[in-house]
Amino acid sequence: MTALKTEPTWDPVVEDAELDEPLQRQQRDIRPIPRISIQAFCETHEIASAFENALADRRMSRAHLRIQTGGINAAIEYYREASTPNLVVLETTDRRQKILEQIEQFAEVCDPATKVIIIGHVNDILLYRELVRQGISEYVVAPQTALDIVEVVSNLYADPKAKPIGRTIAFVGAKGGVGASTIAHNVAWLLSRDFESDTLVADLDLAFGTAGLDFNADPPQGVADAVFSPDRLDQTFLDRLLANCGDRLNLLAAPSTLDRTYDLAESALESLLDVVRNNSPYVVLDVPHIWTAWARKTLVAADEIVVVAMPDLANLRNAKNLIDTLKNARPHDPMPRLVLNQVGLPKRPEIKAADFAKSLEVPLAATVPFDAQLFGTAANNGQMLAEVQKNAKTVEALRALAETLSGRATSRRSASVRLPLLSKIRSLLSSKAKT
Repeated sequence: MTALKTEPTWDPVVEDAELDEPLQRQQRDIRPIPRISIQAFCETHEIASAFENALADRRMSRAHLRIQTGGINAAIEYYREASTPNLVVLETTDRRQKILEQIEQFAEVCDPATKVIIIGHVNDILLYRELVRQGISEYVVAPQTALDIVEVVSNLYADPKAKPIGRTIAFVGAKGGVGASTIAHNVAWLLSRDFESDTLVADLDLAFGTAGLDFNADPPQGVADAVFSPDRLDQTFLDRLLANCGDRLNLLAAPSTLDRTYDLAESALESLLDVVRNNSPYVVLDVPHIWTAWARKTLVAADEIVVVAMPDLANLRNAKNLIDTLKNARPHDPMPRLVLNQVGLPKRPEIKAADFAKSLEVPLAATVPFDAQLFGTAANNGQMLAEVQKNAKTVEALRALAETLSGRATSRRSASVRLPLLSKIRSLLSSKAKT
């Protein structure tokens, strides 16, 4: 058993802004857990249920978890005849002295390379220190939620010297042609320009991606080279594939040819996403409107999902299926965000934005008005919308969406709420001082 000290992970969503506590919890940065074997020996139903729920978390997809009952004593008996896995989690309801006695016995059957986490029901600092001294990797106090368990395991295997990882924001259209790519590219540009945050755009529509056209770039290499060369993929190789589209914006463009087909395996993008998250605080994924194993896995693994739709019946049906599926696959993550695009197209009957959102039971993250002149000019010139018309209503809607995805809109609103209260307090104190 070896002790491992870890540093708290950095959240790149906000650098100096305050977040409300619920948003902080949703956006706390938990690294994916590597391919390890985990066995948990539980004494209570609550902890066993938490581990069962943790199995559904996207960050646990590579790990193999087995849950057993009986606590430390059951683990001792079990490992007399079997080797210990990468990680053993032991729950105990006993007190300090009994726990220390059991750990001494467990050490006799535990392999030296195995890490051990104890979940106790006693908040005892002396016990914690003694367990760490004996080589226990971590001691946490019940109750523990599924997300708490995932975070503890993730921190245990995080490299303290590793760079902070960025947040992945996946944009996908509820239907083809709804403008999800245009929304994704413009939000990425605003994140890099307005918030001065390093941002990377990955165009995952390998056959027909338009990011290169939108950013007026035609790099010789791009995302396909990364996908089909996973063994070569590292930070140096990635830097060669990136096209610079601004001071803080880089692009992994899709190929501009159809010289091959793109029947990707489910795990084809795993290595790429691992590397790009180490490259930028924000990684915007432009996911095509397809439903394959790799596309589903990419969406489920993202930190944020933005579903873009137009206000008609087909989009409503598709958006509902998509959002419901992703909500069920990501029980510990924020709900997918909904963006309605091309709202107010002349002479076209459409579902009202409020009714659209109500049917899906999700709030609207943004409503983007139809502006043929603005979108057409930007597309034909290889420009962003804000470069064509900085203060257009469409640009303001996308800027608000970028603020929401960055987490800074909440901090600004909360600050604006607190300021009048502080002014009143100061006025009151000033009047009392005068009297």
